[in-house]
Amino acid sequence: MNPRRFTVSQRFFFDAAHTLERAIETEASRRIHGHTYRAEVAVSGPRDVRTGMVVDLGLLRRRLDALRERLDHHLLDEVPGLGAPTLENLCVFIADALADMEPAPSRVRVWREALGDECVLELAPRA
Repeated sequence: MNPRRFTVSQRFFFDAAHTLERAIETEASRRIHGHTYRAEVAVSGPRDVRTGMVVDLGLLRRRLDALRERLDHHLLDEVPGLGAPTLENLCVFIADALADMEPAPSRVRVWREALGDECVLELAPRA
């Protein structure tokens, strides 16, 4: 029998500025400009028999609050370990910051609602 697999998620947002080197829209991208970013971290796995949870969402929320402080109202170009402030790099940055969780994130999504841009990083379960 296959065990039930659940996915729970928590969202957060941050406002941040950045610049970006691009092949198109170069002038506007090179100037410092800002966005409201939204992020969602999902954790997948079976329920713990004792707690009934995949992960305690309070613990996940605490980790996301700490991560948000590293990003919110910052110039993303200067955030250590982020690299170029692309949606893809933000997904990797968030996943890496939470990689020590048990279970580790299964998906990280970052989007900018106003522009309709979105990136999703699907992470393979650890063996």
